[in-house]
Amino acid sequence: MKFSEQWLRELAASTLPTADLGHQLTMAGLEVDAVEPVAGKFSGIVVGHIVECEQHPDADKLRVTKVDAGTGELLQVVCGAPNARVGIKVPFAMIGAELPGLAIKKAKLRGVESFGMLCSARELGMSEDHAGLLELPADAPVGQDLRAWLKLDDNSIELGLTPNRGDCLGHLGVAREMAVLNKLPLAMPDCSPVAPGIDEVRTVTLKAPAACPRYLGRVIRGIDRSATTPLWMVEKLRRAGLRAISPCVDVTNYLLLELGHPMHAFDLNEIEGGIVVRLPEAGETLTLLDGKTVELQADTLLIADDKKPLALAGIMGGEHSGIADGSTDIFLEAAFFHPLHIAGRARRYGLHTDASHRYERGVDPALQRAAMERATRLLLDIVGGRAGPIVEAVSEEHLPKREAIFLRRGRIARILGATLPDAEVVDILSRLGMQVEEAGEGWSVVPPSWRFDMAIEVDLIEELARVHGYNELPTTPPLADLSMSGRREQDLDARRFRDVLVARGYQEAITFSFVDAKLIEQTTPGVQGLALMNPISADLGVMRTSVLQGLLKAAIHNQNRQQNRIRFVETGLRFVPETGGLKQEPVLAGLIMGPRLPESWAHGGDKVDFFDLKADVEALQAATGAAGEFRFVPGSHPALHPGQCAELKRGEATVGFLGALHPELVQKLDLNSTPYVFELALPVLSQGGLPAFKPLSAFPAVRRDLAVIVDEAVSAQALSDAIRAAAGELLQDLKVFDVYRGKGVDSGRKSVALGLTLQDSSRTLNDAEVTEIIEKVVGTLGTGLGATLRD
Repeated sequence: MKFSEQWLRELAASTLPTADLGHQLTMAGLEVDAVEPVAGKFSGIVVGHIVECEQHPDADKLRVTKVDAGTGELLQVVCGAPNARVGIKVPFAMIGAELPGLAIKKAKLRGVESFGMLCSARELGMSEDHAGLLELPADAPVGQDLRAWLKLDDNSIELGLTPNRGDCLGHLGVAREMAVLNKLPLAMPDCSPVAPGIDEVRTVTLKAPAACPRYLGRVIRGIDRSATTPLWMVEKLRRAGLRAISPCVDVTNYLLLELGHPMHAFDLNEIEGGIVVRLPEAGETLTLLDGKTVELQADTLLIADDKKPLALAGIMGGEHSGIADGSTDIFLEAAFFHPLHIAGRARRYGLHTDASHRYERGVDPALQRAAMERATRLLLDIVGGRAGPIVEAVSEEHLPKREAIFLRRGRIARILGATLPDAEVVDILSRLGMQVEEAGEGWSVVPPSWRFDMAIEVDLIEELARVHGYNELPTTPPLADLSMSGRREQDLDARRFRDVLVARGYQEAITFSFVDAKLIEQTTPGVQGLALMNPISADLGVMRTSVLQGLLKAAIHNQNRQQNRIRFVETGLRFVPETGGLKQEPVLAGLIMGPRLPESWAHGGDKVDFFDLKADVEALQAATGAAGEFRFVPGSHPALHPGQCAELKRGEATVGFLGALHPELVQKLDLNSTPYVFELALPVLSQGGLPAFKPLSAFPAVRRDLAVIVDEAVSAQALSDAIRAAAGELLQDLKVFDVYRGKGVDSGRKSVALGLTLQDSSRTLNDAEVTEIIEKVVGTLGTGLGATLRD
């Protein structure tokens, strides 16, 4: 969220430089992500008043104006803005002025001299709007320096707030932190009561008091719809990241940014009867402000009138009840909605609004009346009208209760490693708005209504550390008895396998454990993933059933950013539903796609294929020290190409699968090349073989090559298994060094050339022994696999 530095300093008058203030906030837990000026660097810009405006004699789109810049004479300026006209006040760059990337000089446009430039907001670095001149209020002082008059020496501070700090989702909350950290007074906004000008009220009924224990409403009649939002408010909204829309909407947005309290204004003429806060009836629908019609779910809280829904409570208003251009009567709402009854509801409808963001984290349940009075005063000052009395419906028993927390002196010292003086403890907690009373060996502390994150003793200790200063705590090395845990030598760590693949050009990825339900259906059809009750977003709503789902999403993300050579590896859990629970399996997954080698003049741009991936998996087998225990067998997987899919076995246990992504899935995911993927179960893969000493044979090895013709369906693995079984222990090595199809080999068959290395550790093998083994191998291949020797 963005905050105006000047606005914060208006509430807490800190004198710290901007950099020091940012560091202080970050060290207090309100991390500063960015600090940016609210306007470009410029000088020599003043408030100008257009007193004459005529068409340029030689250009249809140019106008010749006379501008009063407070110098005592009118200056001629040629301008092309469509809204240039007599009577308006605009930013005027005089000769010698400096704008971002531009110095203003005397110029001649189509034969007419121009002594300066009239400016748009974009030219001043205030926004991207360049549709016309930036129009200033009619009371803007002519000749006044624009930067000084608009107070543009300001910065927009962007804070990365954690979910527990909902109290800082407004300038008042952050200013309260500044006041506490610097021992400053807090300048509260004027929330004094506004005397009613009319007696009209609308009744409020709470039919769901647990979800909405407090609701305030107020009728305001006779507002001036021609009124405009004052520039000071427009600027404050802009500097906090919001654009001005209309006075009524802008006032509610201003309260959102100032107090951190969402509000809503309804068109009074669209409300039939009173206000009812309730849950939906079966089949009810609502068209929202964004034009989207939603079917209301049973646990969604509604703001309704006596006949129909008006808004999704704490999320978004309805289209038909919103303030229209001709509306002169409004109903203003300020309510407390319990976070548990708002959390996750917006995301179910594909929404995330400023209101839902705050209500999900918790809004001060004691702030509604102050917000209502503040908004009423601002509205009456800007658009006029007459306000009725505030109507409040409250269920005290359902409002949050702040229970006392017992804070022990000894606990502070134990957690922080330092002893804080009693006076400092009381001072810090009191400045934070807490009620502190001494009790026994510590204090009884009642947190303020705006701090939803204060519930247990360590929460208070964290506050003491924040305000005292983490850097002020002493550094004390921990003392503890350490004992080494036992670990078997053959238990391999997942890092070993990651390191192997990183050395082969992979990059380690970490992806979300939750993915889009559609991707689960595409990659593991028939497997129902576990749906989250409160997902981050609609496309991250289901626990992944395969780590490959996250890697595929990462590959798409990289491909869309012109990264065509991709090699990812990830270790993590897959979550597979089973009877009676959820099975969490640690796996190692990888994905490769694109060129085999990085772009270079020394080689071509061949794409990776199945055998590149298989080589990487074989490197993982070798890392176990027991490569001989693994074998590849033909496999099938719904997400993989039927002809390029294999299973990896270790004995009779299945380690995992590998292969090319199915062509239909490649097309659905809009991938520009085929990814090759694997996913292996770590518990099976990570059992290493124990190294054992084996002396080198002093006797020579004998190699014999065989070329056998077999059916296309016979795999190299089947040939290897049969040869090893027939040759016995004398077979030291076996390699497939050629595969041939073509002339001399019948259609549907292939020639496979194998190299057999035979050796005995105690003697030299003679020709007869070698011949006997080879004949046995040939016989076994012929009998078991229908193999014949190639001529």
